[in-house]
Order: sequence, then structure tokens, then C-alpha cells
Amino acid sequence: MKLLRYGPVGQEKPGLVDKDGKVRDLSGHVKDIAGDAISPEGLKKLAAIDPASLPVVNVDRYGPCVAGTGKFICIGLNYSDHAAETGATVPPEPIIFMKATSAIVGPNDNVEIPRGSLKTDWEVELGVVIGKHAKYVSEDESLDYVAGYCLINDVSERAFQAERQGQWTKGKSCDTFGPIGPWLVTKDEVEDPQNLKMWLEVNGHRYQNGSSATMVYGVKYLVAYLSQFMSLHPGDIISTGTPPGVGLGLKPNVFLKEGDVITLGIEGLGEQRQDVVQG
Repeated sequence: MKLLRYGPVGQEKPGLVDKDGKVRDLSGHVKDIAGDAISPEGLKKLAAIDPASLPVVNVDRYGPCVAGTGKFICIGLNYSDHAAETGATVPPEPIIFMKATSAIVGPNDNVEIPRGSLKTDWEVELGVVIGKHAKYVSEDESLDYVAGYCLINDVSERAFQAERQGQWTKGKSCDTFGPIGPWLVTKDEVEDPQNLKMWLEVNGHRYQNGSSATMVYGVKYLVAYLSQFMSLHPGDIISTGTPPGVGLGLKPNVFLKEGDVITLGIEGLGEQRQDVVQG
């Protein structure tokens, strides 16, 4: 299934995409795409619904594809070719940092350049959405805890991230720095999360053109690894890293400016479009 949320900010309703690409309203069956609705049992109930029985809706705005996200966990330098372009070595263990959940916005909402920003950048990433409580799980069983996947733009302010004191979080957590969606694609529709084409363009110029095949630490490993250090809960998101082509890796560097348009996509997970505005 392709599950989604639509409507004005703070008033989103749950929905799904039918086989013809029409959006159908799910609000008669679940309150939101969150919590028990994305558990294995909840997804089975949703899959049993005949989409043709649901009302068709015209969508003016897609919201973030999952609600109730308690943790937005990011993995740094997780693509071998991206690490190379930044001059970094592949880490011996995953680099973990957090993105504030207040950064989450819809897939086509504006991206704001924060005040004082010099180096606002882009990163197309595969997102993993947790569907049930995971703690100390093994790699063999880790996908049992995954509800599905989504497209993420891990927007980053590089000067805040790396040139000021402290850790990366403040360069990753500015408002609007976490567009997710348009859909939560359930894992049964993704044959191999380690073989997905992914791309990102700014003003029609393709900067990122990669594949999740070059991910150093794959989805199975990451879910198991993270569960050794923290419990994972339904709605938690893991953003798994980005392929090469970020602005920081270009010579000379290229960073976002007001008026730019970002478009990005991952095979099978949909596309996003964001206008860049001054915050």
C-alpha cells in the first residue's frame, strides 16, 4: 500500500493511493497514519479494505506521510561514494545523529533558509518508518519491525553543522529541514530497499543520481544496530544517508538560495518538490 496524509497543516487526514493513482480517504477507518495503524496488525486491516469503497479526494496538500514521530534518527556518511566526495573515510560504525521532529514538513512544503545561513544544502535519502516497538532485535528479524519506506530530503545547513562548535544536530534541525513523503510505502511493495535509484535536482539540474546499493550499512543492519542503544517506536523514522552530489561536495560548492526549486525522488517511493524561501 501507499499510505499518506493530506490536508492543511495540523489538520491532515489519512488516505491511500489506489491502483489507478487516485487518493482515497481512510478517515472512516483510522484516525491517522500513526501508532497502531502502522503496526503489522493495523496494516493487515488496512490492506483488507477495498479501496473502491473509499471516497476519492482531491489533494491540495500532502502532509508528512506519518504522524506521531517521536524520533527522527539520521545516519551520517553512509554511502561510500558520498564519503569519498566529502573527503571523509567510511566510519567503522554508523554515525548517528538526531534531527528535531519540529523540522518535519510535507513533501512539497517550502524549505526555509534559516536566518544567518551561509550554506543550506540538500540530501535525498531513503527513510525507514518503524511499525512496532523494537529493542535488542537481531539483524535477521529487524525488518519485522519496519512498517515501510518513504522519501526524505535531509536539508542541512553546513556552517551550522560543521563550522560552529558542538555536534551536527543544530545544522540539521531548522524548521522545514525534514520534508517526508508523499507516501509511506509498505515494505511488501519494496522488493529490495538496497537497490533503489534515487535522484535530486535544483532548478532542473541533476546533482544527485545514485542508488541505495552503495549504502555502507543497510536497512536490516541499521534497525538492529539502533535497537541496541534505544528502543524504536511506531512512527520513528530512520533517515539512512545520501549518495554523492550534495552542494558541499561540489567544486566549487553550490548552496541553496531564495527562489530555487528542489525536486527529488526515489524509485517506487514518489517525488517531492520544494520552493526555497528565506526564513
